[in-house]
Amino acid sequence: MTLDWIRRLRRTWLWQRSLHALAVLWGLATMVFVLFFVLPADSAQMTLGQRSDPETLQEIRTELGLDLPWGERYLHFLNDLSPLSVHPMGEIPIRSLPLFSMGPSKALVLKVPYLGKSYQSRRDVVTMVIDAFEGTLVLAVAAMILATLMGIAMGTLAAYTRSGWLRSLLMGLSMAGVAAPSFLASLLLAYLLGYVWGPWTGLPMSGHLWELDPWNGPQLQWKNLLLPALTLGIRPLAVVVQLTQDSVGDVLQQDYIRTAQAKGLSKFQIWKRHVMPNALNPVVTALSGWLSSLLAGAVFVEYVFGWKGMGKMTVDALMVFDLPVVMGVVLWSGFLFVLINNVVDWLYTVLDPRVKLNA
Repeated sequence: MTLDWIRRLRRTWLWQRSLHALAVLWGLATMVFVLFFVLPADSAQMTLGQRSDPETLQEIRTELGLDLPWGERYLHFLNDLSPLSVHPMGEIPIRSLPLFSMGPSKALVLKVPYLGKSYQSRRDVVTMVIDAFEGTLVLAVAAMILATLMGIAMGTLAAYTRSGWLRSLLMGLSMAGVAAPSFLASLLLAYLLGYVWGPWTGLPMSGHLWELDPWNGPQLQWKNLLLPALTLGIRPLAVVVQLTQDSVGDVLQQDYIRTAQAKGLSKFQIWKRHVMPNALNPVVTALSGWLSSLLAGAVFVEYVFGWKGMGKMTVDALMVFDLPVVMGVVLWSGFLFVLINNVVDWLYTVLDPRVKLNA
């Protein structure tokens, strides 16, 4: 009976979280529509500038649907974004799967969301966002790995050391890392490690994971990843240092640690068998929520280091008022944020049903 009750409660919880996620995504889409289509006096004019010719201006207005009433324009906007959408029989998108007809002239189709085309390159925005997302994902994962490894090492050292000045130094650096804005950290590390000490570190100030060699084609350049990943991972690294120091310190005061010491186990054995397995739970919990934040917060880091990702693409699009690209990045980032947080919450309910029951 208990297992059946837990399964029913999990299904109810999943439905509630799914509906909540859909409500959040709908709110995000509505906010984007208002910001980009309602508040500006003329989105087409703002995009093309004052020297635009009337023909191009009218073409952009027609493409954006600016000649339609607000309500109809909003419904078209949501229809383009929704994977399940209604289209006339003669206007079914290429990347779609017709499900069934809705009368003689319309059909319900399953499709890739349509985010428009870039004003500058005329490329499909979905394709541009997916291409740029690869670089952002690699950068965010590398930042998470560096933050985890370095943070656990520094936090463990701060908990074990008997040197007061070393512990104060490590905690001071972690507090500075939490407080430092990402753009400031990007500029400082790029200048110090990439420019001033560049001849000794060998780290470039800019670059991408893949660089084109005229003789050998695309070449993987891991050194280009180190500086931007370290910069992006400063804040989670600082949080991991503080959590690890507190958690390891608490574990070292437990009775089973003194029992292990009395049995003659070495410090390394105690650390490996008893300290770390019990001290890492709060660290893992904190890190699970950082990936979505890093994906959305890489704008300044990518732009300063010239890293090809969604952040740099967004800044470049803003500088030329390429509204479809900016909208696409905002909507895709919001979708990822909601998706990752819901997946993490679901994993918590699988690993520990008490999380679900207490939610």
